[in-house]
Amino acid sequence: MMEKIGKYEIIRSLGRGATAIVYLAWDPDLQRQVAIKLIHFGENNAAMSRRLRKLFQTEDAIGRRLDHPNIVRIYDAVVEAEQAYLVMEFVDGPALDKFCAINRLLPMHRVIGIIFKCCLALDHAFRRGVVHRDIKPANILIDANDNPKITDFGLGLNLQKDMGKDSTFVMGVGSPAYMSPEQVKNYPLNHKTDLYSLGVLLFQLLTGRLPFRANNAAALVYKIVNMDAPSVCALRPSLPPGLDPIIRKALEKDLYSRYRNGAEFAKDLTPVRYQMQEEDQTQQDLTHFERLRHLTFFAEFEDIELWEVLRISVWRELSEKVTVVREGDNHRKFGVIVDGFVEISSNGRVICRLGPSEVVGEMAFLHPTDSQRHATVVTLEPTLFLEINSAALELSSDEVRERFNKVLLVKVLGRLREANKVLAKLGQTAVQGSFASSSPGLTPPLELL
Repeated sequence: MMEKIGKYEIIRSLGRGATAIVYLAWDPDLQRQVAIKLIHFGENNAAMSRRLRKLFQTEDAIGRRLDHPNIVRIYDAVVEAEQAYLVMEFVDGPALDKFCAINRLLPMHRVIGIIFKCCLALDHAFRRGVVHRDIKPANILIDANDNPKITDFGLGLNLQKDMGKDSTFVMGVGSPAYMSPEQVKNYPLNHKTDLYSLGVLLFQLLTGRLPFRANNAAALVYKIVNMDAPSVCALRPSLPPGLDPIIRKALEKDLYSRYRNGAEFAKDLTPVRYQMQEEDQTQQDLTHFERLRHLTFFAEFEDIELWEVLRISVWRELSEKVTVVREGDNHRKFGVIVDGFVEISSNGRVICRLGPSEVVGEMAFLHPTDSQRHATVVTLEPTLFLEINSAALELSSDEVRERFNKVLLVKVLGRLREANKVLAKLGQTAVQGSFASSSPGLTPPLELL
């Protein structure tokens, strides 16, 4: 590894992208750490070299114009014959893509705080005539104080120049999953495209999934242009209901209905931000995960699937003699007993009693058309109940849905067999038959249950 870039002393590599390497370096003049983005121009590809120079010059010009605590500052830029480098503020922290997986989500109040600050940063950029065009988790760094720092304005669109000349030097820029409908259709862009991408990011940080998912780019583009995103509160019932209209407005396909600017987006987040509990839920999540990991019901679930179950569920601490399900009601909620016991009855007569790791309410969930309840469930003692949100389960990953269907089917079949044993004790003496001989064309009788 090289020891110096210009006057800057290289400490170590921070990362490598398609066109650049980023180093941590030391500025001997100002006695501070900096990040340096080094770009090598292609010797055998003149077109690529011109494109990289344009990207570099754009990032330098735009970066120097932006001065906001939530945007990475540009300190210096040097263009040489074979390479160029950009000297930037060093952010000692990870990018947001570290917190997008279902098992690594940040506490909700931290997510709202981070997106709130990003709204203000994008509002500042817009007022300076700049659109980022590639807002995604990897382009937002988080420092030790939970302050986001938006970086990589190399694809930025300069609204203060002739858009016909400035906006077409790179076609199809951006990351498809975070692109706005107008961006995937290659329409002229303004600052509202960044607000859409930020809405996608907010959705992902809260739910651990993207609002639109597909197996190929064409299907993804179709969904972005034509389909509505699912409700975040349906996917994660513990979220404040006020988040749904905010994300819906950020993801509006109609530009006139979307947020006008980042300040308006931030203003709507303010009341929701103060509804959040200012506490770290990480330890509680880990405790809940471990409790589920030890239940036989979830024995076949992979860890990542179990984390998804946690996000689509609600923990209910129920007192003694609380009705969990009532005969005649119509809904598809079901759940798993984590601790405690319940009694199942019909028409006032006891059917059975169930304890930890048993599921209740699964019949209405599994039935394709009938959601009416045909039994009542009442707690016999203080009970911890994991309520599965059926609407969220239907929107969850294929793996989780298939795992639930398999486990629930095994449970139902097991109960049917037990019910048959009880019915057999109450029945008349059976007719005794004899097995037919194993002659060609004759099949031994099948076991029915």
